[in-house]
Amino acid sequence: MNVRVGTDDVRGQLRNPMKYARGLGSAQSGVRHWWLQRLTAVALAPLSLWFLWLCAGLVHADYAAVRAAIAEPVHAVLLVALVVSLFWHGALGLQVVIEDYVHTRWQEITLQILVRFGAFLAAVACLFAIARIALP
Repeated sequence: MNVRVGTDDVRGQLRNPMKYARGLGSAQSGVRHWWLQRLTAVALAPLSLWFLWLCAGLVHADYAAVRAAIAEPVHAVLLVALVVSLFWHGALGLQVVIEDYVHTRWQEITLQILVRFGAFLAAVACLFAIARIALP
């Protein structure tokens, strides 16, 4: 048996021949999606703890005290980071659920568009509210 070790032989043995026939293969986006979901999850852990701490400190506060607390630059910036991370993480998670469980192509595309549009719209509304409070 004559075995030749070369790039052509190794590539031919490790890849499915249909990949070459159809021109299909990895879309190169799975790892990016996985990393983004993990990064937003890691960001949400301390931001959620901070938000719970902030809310616990404002339990018996009046409206003016809550507005003053949110208007502080540190709290406003952390709140913006929380909102962006939260909606981004949620959209990424819903994307995976839709891809895994919706098998009709037009329904999948429609749901993906609705999720992204809804997450974007909700995030913009939250950011606008934070800006209205934090900026004089």
